[in-house]
Amino acid sequence: MSDGHLILAAGALLAAGLLASLLAVRLRVPSLLLFLAVGMLVGSDVLGWIQFNDYRLARTIGVIALALILFEGGLTGGLLHLRPVLGAATSLAFVGTLITAAITGVAAGALFGFSAKQGLLLGAILSSTDGAAIFALLRGSTLSRKLARTLEGETGLNDPVAVLLVVGFIDLLTHPGYDAANLVWLFARELGIGLIVGVAIGWLGVFALRRARLATAGLYPVASLALAALAYGGADVLHGSGFLAVYLAGVMVGSATVPAEQTIVNFHQGLGWVAQVAMFLTLGLLVSPSQLGSVAVKGTVLALIVVFVARPPAAALATLPFAYTWRERIVLGWAGLRGAVPVVLATFPVVAGVSRSLEFFNIVFFAVLVSTLLQGTTFESIAQRLKLTTTEPALPRPLAESGTIRRLGAEVLEYPVAPGDAIAGARVRDLGLPRDAVVNVIVRDEKAIPPRGSTLLVAGDRLHILISEESAHIVRDLVDRWRRGPIGPPPRPPRRVEGRRPIFTVWTWDEDRDGDPARPNAIGGHEAIEQLRIRRDQPGGLWVLADGRYAVTGPLAAVGSRGDLTEWARRRMRRAPAEEVAWLQTVIGALASDRSN
Repeated sequence: MSDGHLILAAGALLAAGLLASLLAVRLRVPSLLLFLAVGMLVGSDVLGWIQFNDYRLARTIGVIALALILFEGGLTGGLLHLRPVLGAATSLAFVGTLITAAITGVAAGALFGFSAKQGLLLGAILSSTDGAAIFALLRGSTLSRKLARTLEGETGLNDPVAVLLVVGFIDLLTHPGYDAANLVWLFARELGIGLIVGVAIGWLGVFALRRARLATAGLYPVASLALAALAYGGADVLHGSGFLAVYLAGVMVGSATVPAEQTIVNFHQGLGWVAQVAMFLTLGLLVSPSQLGSVAVKGTVLALIVVFVARPPAAALATLPFAYTWRERIVLGWAGLRGAVPVVLATFPVVAGVSRSLEFFNIVFFAVLVSTLLQGTTFESIAQRLKLTTTEPALPRPLAESGTIRRLGAEVLEYPVAPGDAIAGARVRDLGLPRDAVVNVIVRDEKAIPPRGSTLLVAGDRLHILISEESAHIVRDLVDRWRRGPIGPPPRPPRRVEGRRPIFTVWTWDEDRDGDPARPNAIGGHEAIEQLRIRRDQPGGLWVLADGRYAVTGPLAAVGSRGDLTEWARRRMRRAPAEEVAWLQTVIGALASDRSN
């Protein structure tokens, strides 16, 4: 084929995969299944358009695709979200995978007459859940966040375990003298090196991204892709687990605040989809329907054993030390979808020349087919019946980044106001933005609305927020409150009634003594309970104190009653520079309009 024909064929296959994903939504079946079907249809055994039986190339494509998918999974998860369920996810990835492999291996040996080592090798191939399938499942699910994060963590960590099991059992079958001690050393070495390399590359990557001033936002995804390649390649060259390293590097980057963060995430989500489509189409090309008849019945039986006999007790035992209810353990047991990962792993023994390895490959196909059809189509309804779903998506709706202003060290973030968000019906001033963030424009019904503090927010609005890189993480922390509430300042405590006039005080602010004037916890020894205005020209603000008085912070601090502070601001305006005059006018107006105290 000429270069043009190759590019045309690749484009046609990607287009067919895209159409398959649209059709899957209408048919309510997992799109990954239709990707496989497209590959089988155009392969050598059906239409014969593409002749492909290169298992080594398929393995290479699968490994690259899995690395990209794992990096994206770590990037979108982040340590902050995974930390509460990290113990359970790790236990599922290690203990759950080992138990699933053992039960499946024994069943495979009995069904197909495999030796013990061959059966355990097949069990290892089928022990891993599939990151692409799990992430696709969660994107359209309303599963509780606790369970969704547990599954996210498990699917990122169990691929390295399954790969090591497969490699170890292949060595047991092909290398005389290879024993259990060698297998234990393989695990210790690969996981240890993968852990060190992944954390190191991730940390160095975050350090570099924060300090680099790249020319355009489009270069940051290139840098993140380089990090993924360095993590996987570095660990693999050192005889460590590249899959663990690339996942941990993604977690490190996803847990930090870096420039163009959402641009990086969007890029890797798109790249992850390309990897999924390419991987499933390639694996579909390898499947020969004419060879499936001899293992169809027993392969389906083994797949059902994985779904009903191996995975549920493995999930239950792995989560036994953790606070999960029996209903949650049922869902975790049912969510062990097999997808492309087992099919990729099935190419390993074929490439290594293991006896009956082609039979392994065909058996694994049925496991993927049954798991995808049975578990993928019923997962959400089972979770709903067990009352483990919520009104929110399992994966949080992200901020969209509409641009990065490199020279100003700022970002423009876009937030869509959904009908159920707590800020729908609130005002701009109730958003609680930090001093160095401002709503730049509101897009409503395809029209731009200049925002004011009193502007009412409605569902369907898209808020464009200009914010400095240093405070980007604060806005992301606010997002949860914008969605769930409460919105606006808490009710003020009643003003203390004293027999004397409130004391009025003015002093020069000292950050070493008084703290950050933009975010003070206390002013003059009294708690700041509400911020009325943010000072924009420099750090500072107008505050309400716990004793009922008002306070102004900045280079000069003033504390007193509404009248005393208003009079002080008017006197100071006569000799203040122009930039401060605007701020003092804001203070006077805010004090005049504040009637809550």
